[in-house]
Amino acid sequence: MRAEAAETGVRQIAPLPGVRSASTLGRVDYEDAFVVDVGETSALTAEQWMRMILEGASAAVRLQLLSGWSALGLRVSLSGTDRSVLGWQIRTADPTFVLLGAESRVGMPGELFLRREADRLLFATFVRHDNAVVRALWARVVPTHVRMVQELLARAGRDVRS
Repeated sequence: MRAEAAETGVRQIAPLPGVRSASTLGRVDYEDAFVVDVGETSALTAEQWMRMILEGASAAVRLQLLSGWSALGLRVSLSGTDRSVLGWQIRTADPTFVLLGAESRVGMPGELFLRREADRLLFATFVRHDNAVVRALWARVVPTHVRMVQELLARAGRDVRS
């Protein structure tokens, strides 16, 4: 295990068989998956975990996320409704998983998925590329996306363990 993963409890893993089936995008051109060790997860629903991860971030990080998503053409809206998490529409949820989605102005809709497991959380991202321009744009964004997901999950893991 890499030292960084040992320190943060976050590991990027190969997307698990069956996780992609949660997506409603029709076609998934990019996917990734991460797990974070959090100990006993039964106290919070998957939606509550997702809210902790995204909405529990600092104001500066939330602004950075919203600005980045907007720059990518994602339609996120802070309407204040309980059917969204930091602007992402809740597409489906039960106590053990939640799937968030955002349509796109440029042809790159995305989804964020979280599933509670015995002592960890599984977080996955799904993206569809509807044209070559967004495929090239996403390729440049992936390193930043991966770093941000790792940081968000590491913070949530630290918060729950402390």
